[in-house]
Amino acid sequence: MASVNKVILIGNVGSDPEVRYLDRGVCIATFNLATTEKGYTMQNGTQVPDVTEWHPIVLWRNLAEWAQQYVRKSMKIYVEGKLKTRTWEKDGQIRRKTEIIAENVQILYKPEQYRNNGERKMDEAVNEAADQIPEAPVSLEPEQGAPEAQQSGIFSGLFRN
Repeated sequence: MASVNKVILIGNVGSDPEVRYLDRGVCIATFNLATTEKGYTMQNGTQVPDVTEWHPIVLWRNLAEWAQQYVRKSMKIYVEGKLKTRTWEKDGQIRRKTEIIAENVQILYKPEQYRNNGERKMDEAVNEAADQIPEAPVSLEPEQGAPEAQQSGIFSGLFRN
């Protein structure tokens, strides 16, 4: 059976991409992307804080050159790629780093300092419309009396409570 190595992230860029050129002019860009899970209040009143994860993103060749020109700190972006773990030895210790090798990057939101006048009017309209949409309630526990989902076929047994 085939396997899948796919990562999809939406988050905020932590710093402008660091760009360097390797032998033969191959461009590589790196930056960190922050994703945050919203905190919540448990039924007993306990506050669970926001949790932020930092993901190292690596872009190669044309995508790296594009990021150098357009991606900036604080932008919200969509990243699609794969996980890659590098291993090396330094000072007698084995080191490991897991990175996301990006295959697709899209800018979703630009902070005010990166917008031009034409984009500003459109962004304001989109943000106003987004403010009108109420947040869906999130429940981590199943509702009492809710019927169990039918599980059959190839996925039966994978989604158990």
